[in-house]
Amino acid sequence: MEPKNKKTLVLGASDNPARYSYLAVNKLRSKGNDVVAIGRKKTTVADVEVGTEKKQFENIDTVTLYLNPNNQKEYYDYILALHPKRIIFNPGAENEELFNLAKSNGIKALEACTLVLLSTNQF
Repeated sequence: MEPKNKKTLVLGASDNPARYSYLAVNKLRSKGNDVVAIGRKKTTVADVEVGTEKKQFENIDTVTLYLNPNNQKEYYDYILALHPKRIIFNPGAENEELFNLAKSNGIKALEACTLVLLSTNQF
């Protein structure tokens, strides 16, 4: 059985309650996952500090993307350097270029909705 706590980087985090990234941070925390987050502005969501800098986080299991493909480009090298086990491309974040880069670096890439995965215990 896989460990329940999967340290997750939410990339494109927002403190706007109408945003899916906001809901994802809250749902991840409520399910007991460690969460780190990067967004456009420094803020806090649930008990997670959202930063704006590309920090070298340790032991990232999952990167869940809430950025459109154009805004992902500046994060390619950063994401790959974190060596996550998987990258989740949420709806609107689908990106064939990064998807293929991930796979060629041994990272599981999937087009899915983090909220749905959490709700159906498939995260």
